[in-house]
Amino acid sequence: MMMRNFITCVFATIVMLIFLRHHPVVSLSPIQQKTALFQFQQSLTISEFDACYVFGNIPSYPKTMNWSMNSDYCTWEGVSCERKTRDVIGLDLSCSLLEGAILPNSTLFQLSRLRFLNLSWNDFSLSNQFPQEFGFFAKGLTHLNLSGARFSGRVPSGISHLYKLVSLDLSYNDGSILEKEVFKSVLQNLTQLRVLNLEFLNISSSLPVNLSTSLRVLNLGFTGLHGVLSQEVFQLPNLELLDLSHNYNLTVILPKVKWGSSGTLQDLNLPNVDIYGGIPDSIGFLESLASLELPSCNLSGPIPKSIGNLGQLTYLGLDGNNLNGPILTFLANLTNLTNLDLSHNNFTGLLPSSFLAHSSQLVVIDLRYNGFTGPLPPGLFDHPSLRDLDISHNGFTGQLYEFDSSKSKLQYFYCKNNSLYGPIPQSFSQLVNLTHLDFSLNNFSGVLDFKMFSRLESLQHLDLSHNSLSVRNTSMVTLSRELSTLRLSSCNMKEFPRFSTGISLEFLDLSNNEIDGEIPHWIGSVNSYVDLSQNMLSGGLEQLPWNSIHYLDLHSNMLSGSLPTLLCNSISLRILNLSNNTLSGLLPICRTFLTNLLVFDLRRNNFQGNIPATLSNSPYLRTINLNGNKLEGTIPSSFAEFDHLEVLDLGNNQINDTFPWFLEALPNLQVLVLKSNKFHGLINTISKVEHPFPRLRIIDLSINEFYGPLPAIYFKNFKGMMNGNVNKIERSYLGEQFGADSSYRDSTILVIKGVEIEFHRILTVLTTIDVSSNNFEGEILEYIGDLVSLRYLNLSYNHLTGHIPSSIGDLSMLESLDLSSNQLEGEIPQELTGIYTLERLNLSHNQLSGRIPEGSQFNTFENDSYVGNLGLCGHSLSRKCEIDILMQTQDEDGDNNDFFDGFTWEAVVIGYGCGVVPAFFIGYLMLLAGKPKWFAGIIARELGLKIRRMEIKWR
Repeated sequence: MMMRNFITCVFATIVMLIFLRHHPVVSLSPIQQKTALFQFQQSLTISEFDACYVFGNIPSYPKTMNWSMNSDYCTWEGVSCERKTRDVIGLDLSCSLLEGAILPNSTLFQLSRLRFLNLSWNDFSLSNQFPQEFGFFAKGLTHLNLSGARFSGRVPSGISHLYKLVSLDLSYNDGSILEKEVFKSVLQNLTQLRVLNLEFLNISSSLPVNLSTSLRVLNLGFTGLHGVLSQEVFQLPNLELLDLSHNYNLTVILPKVKWGSSGTLQDLNLPNVDIYGGIPDSIGFLESLASLELPSCNLSGPIPKSIGNLGQLTYLGLDGNNLNGPILTFLANLTNLTNLDLSHNNFTGLLPSSFLAHSSQLVVIDLRYNGFTGPLPPGLFDHPSLRDLDISHNGFTGQLYEFDSSKSKLQYFYCKNNSLYGPIPQSFSQLVNLTHLDFSLNNFSGVLDFKMFSRLESLQHLDLSHNSLSVRNTSMVTLSRELSTLRLSSCNMKEFPRFSTGISLEFLDLSNNEIDGEIPHWIGSVNSYVDLSQNMLSGGLEQLPWNSIHYLDLHSNMLSGSLPTLLCNSISLRILNLSNNTLSGLLPICRTFLTNLLVFDLRRNNFQGNIPATLSNSPYLRTINLNGNKLEGTIPSSFAEFDHLEVLDLGNNQINDTFPWFLEALPNLQVLVLKSNKFHGLINTISKVEHPFPRLRIIDLSINEFYGPLPAIYFKNFKGMMNGNVNKIERSYLGEQFGADSSYRDSTILVIKGVEIEFHRILTVLTTIDVSSNNFEGEILEYIGDLVSLRYLNLSYNHLTGHIPSSIGDLSMLESLDLSSNQLEGEIPQELTGIYTLERLNLSHNQLSGRIPEGSQFNTFENDSYVGNLGLCGHSLSRKCEIDILMQTQDEDGDNNDFFDGFTWEAVVIGYGCGVVPAFFIGYLMLLAGKPKWFAGIIARELGLKIRRMEIKWR
């Protein structure tokens, strides 16, 4: 393949050279150049999509709109002419909203005198290929910019013939491919090249050697470079910017001693590149370095002290690594530093106050997700230039004290998830430029009047959640019209905030408070996110913003009434959680039902009637939870259309149906709960799909009326329970895919180890099968041993027969096994003792027999695990096995024999003379008196016991 591409490239190059030699480019007359320009303009249209603004925040405008054959073409916007010859030498149509195709016969390629060509940020996606004809400009073109022009296909080899190029920018043409040989030719042939920007071009090769020493800017970010980067790159004598960001398979070894570009390099950007060997001390020799970006580079250890030598550094980004140790005072030497990002590392210790004192230019400090401790340094909020400060997710302690707000320029302050305490300083209420303020998840206390924030006219985000605060609203409050996010969860609030003017929030969270009464009408102005869960709200749901809302969580209140028909208009709604209320009535039948809905959670209410088949009009549903209602009827067959469904919980209703076999083809279903309904009948013995229920990990069919054999076709295809490496998978929860702004997590109620447990979050490694309290019969399937990641198995209260399969011993992660109240027979397999994770075992009320195995967890199970099996015996039961009785008897006999073995004939003679003769004499006198009946009884019993022992011994 590589040889074929090479031959193709060589052939194309030869053809181009022959064409240029035998078809020399003819210089056009001024009128011909004007015509060529105008025809090029006429071949394109004006688009409405402003790519320049979307990607660069620079508004576009149609530069060619006013081109006219009645005017001087050298005055046309975007056109530059040579003064004497009036040749077109420059064409800048960047951000001109142009749309169409640049074909091989385009009159653009007739402008042979072009030195500067910029067509960036237009839309030429209709071109059937990346035009080879750009190579026609080889004699004069010095600057070529096709960035964001939406060309696709292979970059032509003709680009490498533009030997006069000083600047080449082909970036942001995501559909274009730069093959290895063309890439190599570009780097080796364009010897005058100073700027090369190929960002987002598909290169997918290693970086060739023999780079042009003229290079000043080399941007190869997002190009799929791989392999080990040549050290030659760092020795380029004129290099000013090196950007290799987000080449995830590229390994970089920074020079340990010599950097050829140490006097010129200003920007070193290597995000998401594997830097082998860490940051060397030689980094301190880059005396011109202004920006150092090394996030997510697998760096570890402390920051080298030599970084303190980078006196010109303005941006330092080391986030997303495993760097550790304290923040040393050498960073105080970076007096020009404006942006510092050390987030997502393992730094510990105190934040030195000297660092802030000397770094007077700092604008942004990001220290979140580290292990910093201790109090915040004094003067932090008085810093003369600090604008953004994020210390979230650390271990900072102590109080925040009042400060001089007149000196502060703070606009953004996040201290979420620390151990700060005490009152929130009133000084924050004076920061008129403040836009974001987050005190959540700390130990702040005291009574806080909401009017404290009424002066913050630029405030956009306010979060006081999860502290020990008591937020009060003593009077009507005017908040910033810019406010979009208000989070006051767990703030001991007794009532809704009162606003004196209209407010238009995007996010509102008042959950877990003590607010009662009805939902106020101003909630209807919230545009996106409403969480009023875990309060004491009553009344109905009519005043909610059904037309615009994305996220609605009202669970655990006292809301009543039915679902309003306005719900059907919620085309934006993604999460709907109304669980744990007293809502009633029928579920609405919406013809265009919530087309973007992901979660439909109405569990624990009083809804009645049938499940609407129109739910299938929500094709992206991931969770349907209707557990604990009074629903009847059947499961709609249209549920077979839910390709994204992960959780279906219909437990604890009155559904009267057979097993919903049509669900077996759902590719993503992981949780299926049908417990405590009126399901009945046989479960399929054959399946219409090759692998039914491929991802199912939790299935609960308990307390129904299913009968017949266990569904073998399903048990042997539960692929989601066959992952033996599940413990090595990073733990996560169902529902985390709903986004960072969503607090929703899937939940369910399962019987685990004999106890009903509500899982408020479902671990993705949780696996369980519960088919208890049905009428299943026949034998337990041997296939069950293939479900090696199964943790809980409950087959109790059925009519199962046969033996316990020894294959259950292969379930090495099993924590609970309940086979009680069946008709199982035979012995308990010894293989079960190899399940070291087993915490609960219930085999009671069967017809098992034989000895209970011993070892590992089996030595901890009590009599309750085996009661009702008359044929069982063993250490856990009061009934011992005969072999155990025999062993005990032999032990006792052995003890007696040992006793007599200690006697010699001399001892017997002495005993006879001193003891036996007097004993017979005394006994004779007692027998004559007829008194010692008790003694005679003792003798008789002992004699008889001895005889029985001897009989057993000789059997």
